[in-house]
Amino acid sequence: MNILVSGGTRGLGLEIVRQQLMAGHALWVVGRELSGELESLQKQFPGRVTFAACDLSAPEAIKELIGSNLLTKETPLHGLVNNAAMAYDDLVSNIDLGKLEELYRVNVFSPMLLTKLAIRQMLLHKTAGSIVHVSSISAHTGYKGLAMYASTKGALEAFSKNVAREWGGMGIRSNCVVPGFMETDMSSSLSDEQKQRIFQRTSLKQPTDVKSAAATVGFLLSEASSSVTGQQFVVDAGTV
Repeated sequence: MNILVSGGTRGLGLEIVRQQLMAGHALWVVGRELSGELESLQKQFPGRVTFAACDLSAPEAIKELIGSNLLTKETPLHGLVNNAAMAYDDLVSNIDLGKLEELYRVNVFSPMLLTKLAIRQMLLHKTAGSIVHVSSISAHTGYKGLAMYASTKGALEAFSKNVAREWGGMGIRSNCVVPGFMETDMSSSLSDEQKQRIFQRTSLKQPTDVKSAAATVGFLLSEASSSVTGQQFVVDAGTV
């Protein structure tokens, strides 16, 4: 399969790319800049990892990803993973409109536009494709300071369910993976005390395993989930 992954240079996105490469697929990866880890995968899997730097807060840049800068119109697309996201932690009483607008451009508008491009590519090649959006447990349970971030993930889940209904007749599926708090760059700003408080809210008393979340994405990309669409798969160490 040919799979496009946004935010695939580190953290969960990088693990998704690694697992899909191990499964024999070809990956097209979007990120702000090429990381050393992704560059190592390019060397380990020559010819199977294509990278394009892109500022996902700029819609005009996204339009060029399929057709010129990353994936040509001649290449069929079988899967899209909307993983890229940015965090904005603050109290609602302190909302900064500029930061909020950037948050929505990256976390909501860019996956919507990538989904649009992916669907057009799938229709062009008559591909029964799978779209997987990476959401967050914060959209399902409250955390102080995460209201704005959680709202973007709630929007993404609503979008995914409607995409599933709209395009299911063409064989295109859309689902969400909802990870709990993981040990990634996005959570690195939290203190050890803050992390432990979050982990103690889970049934397993531990962070969500990045490999487990990536494997769930892989399941939804695969034929094993051919009858699954419009769903949210929670991978959160038992938080909800």
